[in-house]
Amino acid sequence: MLIVLCSSCKESTEDEKAMQQMVERLFPEYASQFSFEQSEKIDKDWYEIEAQGGTVRIRGNNANSMAVGLNYYLNHYCLTSVSWYVNDTVEMPEVLPMPPAKITSTARCKNRFFLNYCTFGYTMPWWTWKDWERLIDWMALNGINMPLAITGQESVWYRVWTKLGLTDEEIRNYFTGPAHLPWHRMSNLDYWQGPLPKEWLDTQEALQKQIVARERQFNMRPILPAFAGHVPSELKRIYPEAKISRMSSWGGFEDKYRSHFLDPLDPLFATIQKEFLEEQTKLFGTDHIYGADPFNEVAPPSWEPEFLANCSKHIYQSMTHVDPDATWLQMTWLFYIDRHLWTNERVEAFLKAVPQDKLLLLDYYCENTEVWKQTDRYFGQPYLWCYLGNFGGNTMLAGNTKEVGKRIENVYTNGGENFSGLGSTLEGFDVNPFMYEYVFSKAWDCNLPDSVWIEQLADRRIGLRNQQMRRAWKLLYDSIYTAPAALGQGTLMNARPCLKGNGNWTTTPTVAYSNETLFEVWEMLLEAGEHRHSTYEYDVVNIGRQVLGNYFGKLRDEFAEAYSRKQLPLLKQKGAEMKQLLRDVDTLLSTQSSFLLGKWIEDARSLGIDEASKNYYEENARTIVSTWGDKDQSLNDYANRTWGGLVSGYYAPRWEMFIDEVIRSVSNKQPFYADAFHQRVTQFEIDWVKSHERYPSEPVGNAVEIATLLMNKYKDSILKEKHNENN
Repeated sequence: MLIVLCSSCKESTEDEKAMQQMVERLFPEYASQFSFEQSEKIDKDWYEIEAQGGTVRIRGNNANSMAVGLNYYLNHYCLTSVSWYVNDTVEMPEVLPMPPAKITSTARCKNRFFLNYCTFGYTMPWWTWKDWERLIDWMALNGINMPLAITGQESVWYRVWTKLGLTDEEIRNYFTGPAHLPWHRMSNLDYWQGPLPKEWLDTQEALQKQIVARERQFNMRPILPAFAGHVPSELKRIYPEAKISRMSSWGGFEDKYRSHFLDPLDPLFATIQKEFLEEQTKLFGTDHIYGADPFNEVAPPSWEPEFLANCSKHIYQSMTHVDPDATWLQMTWLFYIDRHLWTNERVEAFLKAVPQDKLLLLDYYCENTEVWKQTDRYFGQPYLWCYLGNFGGNTMLAGNTKEVGKRIENVYTNGGENFSGLGSTLEGFDVNPFMYEYVFSKAWDCNLPDSVWIEQLADRRIGLRNQQMRRAWKLLYDSIYTAPAALGQGTLMNARPCLKGNGNWTTTPTVAYSNETLFEVWEMLLEAGEHRHSTYEYDVVNIGRQVLGNYFGKLRDEFAEAYSRKQLPLLKQKGAEMKQLLRDVDTLLSTQSSFLLGKWIEDARSLGIDEASKNYYEENARTIVSTWGDKDQSLNDYANRTWGGLVSGYYAPRWEMFIDEVIRSVSNKQPFYADAFHQRVTQFEIDWVKSHERYPSEPVGNAVEIATLLMNKYKDSILKEKHNENN
């Protein structure tokens, strides 16, 4: 008895306290029914779960491992999950179930990476601490221990460039608007929608301090940035002898937005690296691992292997002169997207100039192309197998689940000793969250067969064991989630209106499945009966918007056929159906907090300190999800997403203009002039970006009721072709 008393009086470790604080944040009414115990039992990440005296006891080597154990318990016993969005509640059973036997699991890999430069623009530019706090909890629950942490770096750069002699105006003009900062940080774009407000620098610096402190509480090593050569062109005024070259053009932007690169062999390079890393460490600390990506989607000044080797060698040396323990982390998207330029000779020269095991590589898009297979396993340098899964925040159902599982198992077996872990490099949130949970579940040896994992996913999405729900998710796994996300995806309703094709490469509506099959999934979900969780409502809307978005393409083709035959009554009928479908989709989307343009805009405006800065943030927020850049810029609609408010306020007006003009042309026995319409729709887009129309920022309506109504309304039309085939 004395031993028990002494044990219960033992002071909690910092890791145990972090876990207790997590449960108090997520489900405070149950917090007293969990206990956490840190133990250095083995030299690997591990956890175990068992019932003990009416409580759930979770042990592990650190807080991160114990969080994974907690997540396993929530998923498999409570049939619930924790969303990465703070507005989504964690729905718990009335009585906590006790595990009937001890569960033990060990990590299969040491490193688990998460995030992408782009995520900070497509999803997180307007986030505050409450949003980040939930995401960090989600990351810990999924075992992530290497998060990209690039918030607040402009505050560091402001200090560095000021010290080097640039003016306040020069520095803040050099930065882009907040949502475009990822591409500034990757050396793609400067000056766009500058100057960046000073209050942005200050608030983001304070936010980053909170982010990295909490991440470290969960045994994560935040990946902070290092200097990769990107400099303001104005630096040439102060250092006229510096070897600064202009980077290649990017994304269709005008030359005035092109970036500039300082040769790593120039003595000024090491000076800037020193100033930056010392200033950053003073503000945010360091875990000795730094992200630096000098040539992402831009051409280096020379393609000679010797030059590339010298670049990487001197970039790394400039880090170690400041931090002798530095490891350089680099994404290898450039080896995929510019594979014809990054030959193996050039890749090998660039990689092997850095000392062995001091360069950690992210194989960025492995569900599509595994670069490790093309480069002799990165010529021996350590790498992480990464699942991307989303481009631009596009809200398409995508993810080749079965193939992803096979590829992950293969890299464990055949990836070589330098295979160092798993990661996810998603560009945006909002869609297919289960795919990221699936990937990170593969990092632990309690990994279940896919058939069981999908069944249990279905259970926790609805909050109970429901055979109809399981059948729906099995059909999603077998027939829908079979292809990876692709660059430039979007349903046709999100595209610039046209009679044929999809207007721009950024809104390709191709899907690798039958829409009738997806409709069957939607119907199964809605017939599942009793529903308990908000995640079920999310799925009902997420599947529904894709079904109806796919159907819109069929209506457009029928409209175009009526135009080609000059059948005016049919043209008017199909045009009216297209307009009504757009209204219906917007109504469905408006039931979900994470699918609202109004929330995106209000979150942006909330960061402003006066009306002028609120309007500045709003224009930047509108730009990224619509024109992306300037008028007729090649990335127009790249970040398209099927959101409430964005459909009714932006996509629908474009289509209505188009439908009315095509009908008018047939009524007047005149051809439809596509070029003239293109000019008018471009002007509409420019005007919309600068407008201040308000959209709902809170959910409206019952998701299940509205989805059921629309499912029944469109059932006969969507399944008509299938019925005809059967007959």
